[in-house]
Amino acid sequence: MKKRLLAIALSMVVAAPVLAADAVKLDNDSAKLSYSFGLVLGEQLSSRVDTLDYDAFIAGVKAIYDKTEPAMNQEQVAETIKSFQQKKMDEMLADAKKKSDDFLAANAKKDGVKSTKSGLQYKIISEGKGPKPKSTDQVRVNYRGTLIDGTEFDSSYARKEPAEFPLDAVIPGWTEGLQLMPVGSKFELYIPPELGYGPGGAGSIPPNATLVFEVELLDILKPDAKAEEKPAEPSKTGS
Repeated sequence: MKKRLLAIALSMVVAAPVLAADAVKLDNDSAKLSYSFGLVLGEQLSSRVDTLDYDAFIAGVKAIYDKTEPAMNQEQVAETIKSFQQKKMDEMLADAKKKSDDFLAANAKKDGVKSTKSGLQYKIISEGKGPKPKSTDQVRVNYRGTLIDGTEFDSSYARKEPAEFPLDAVIPGWTEGLQLMPVGSKFELYIPPELGYGPGGAGSIPPNATLVFEVELLDILKPDAKAEEKPAEPSKTGS
């Protein structure tokens, strides 16, 4: 257990800025190395833990180096760290959800923004005169997706090629939003987390993120004629 805990601590060591020593005698190599490790680990821990019980921390380090029995066994250590990580995750998710809720509440009051019963918000930039797609249709669109801070995470414009996909194979906010759009329209969709990627996030999209999409519905695609062909019926004569 001691070797494993030490390995965990050492795996946290990364490059960190050198800070000034405060009333510490660094008059030998061991003292300098020890202080250096303290700085590196302190820098790493300070980004994860708001406050640190120095006495308890030093006692844990001493238990490893003095080869004495730790006050907590491996299962207790794992459970304590797991509980801490879950608490931090819950706080992060709650903070992200609040930011999304605050954004949507303010956005709903803006001119031209409409809301649906599901919580989806949209704004008509220009409205076409074509048909509206059904949830089972496949569509061709151009789009640009951003977070509420303006960070772009996806764009067919950047790829210089429209995207094609079935509406029942995308996030709920897209499935609902595209059905509001006649072909030839350009809308801005504001998709709350529960209609997007939720608390899990996806790739560069963080958990509980509200998504903003600028979408142009270019066309509703017709099914492949060959795929629609029915197989020939068996000969009634049996020949």
